Amino acid sequence: MKIIDALTGPITQTDLAVIDAAVKRDELLVMPTDTVYGIASVPFAPVAVSRLQNAKGRGEDFPPPVLVSGPAALEDLMAPEPQASASQRRAARLLAERFWPGALTIIVTANPALGWDLGQTHGTIALRQPDHPRALEILRYTGPLAVTSANLHTRPPATDIAAATNYFGERVSVYVDAGVSPSGHPSTIVRLTQDSPRLLRQGDIPLSDILAALV
Repeated sequence: MKIIDALTGPITQTDLAVIDAAVKRDELLVMPTDTVYGIASVPFAPVAVSRLQNAKGRGEDFPPPVLVSGPAALEDLMAPEPQASASQRRAARLLAERFWPGALTIIVTANPALGWDLGQTHGTIALRQPDHPRALEILRYTGPLAVTSANLHTRPPATDIAAATNYFGERVSVYVDAGVSPSGHPSTIVRLTQDSPRLLRQGDIPLSDILAALV
């Protein structure tokens, strides 16, 4: 278990390489985000995703979201037409451009070419770009990561590294300590798999702002 100090500035290239090597070995990472700390794995390796879910004490019925470094990731991760309609793709693009980086998770039809097994997603993928400089440094280096809140199932999410290490201990290979989480609140979740957006969870961004961005 390694704890990387990211309290006072950017993560060093050496430490980013350590993080990248760990997740590429299908190991787990705890990283800061703009909401709460997250526990992360690569999204494309079933063994890594299984470790992620087992660490939290959850099953395939709780598929993790995927954090990305920017809206450009939509082109690779969201299904093309006709699997996703033109209006769905437009809505995803508008919301990503308006609210990313930030506390908005959008659920879209997944690109079937990915072949990722994140659990019982029913052909969808949940995407978000966090508004946290250390998180973005990690994501730009590693690529997209499956990330869910750093807590045991039904327990409060970790808002500092002490809580995260208490939850997971040696089950996580690398912890990135960036201090206390700036928000502590979960993201708003909107489903865009039909032509009308559907609010699944209210977070820091109200539905009225989301609907206004789609006009």
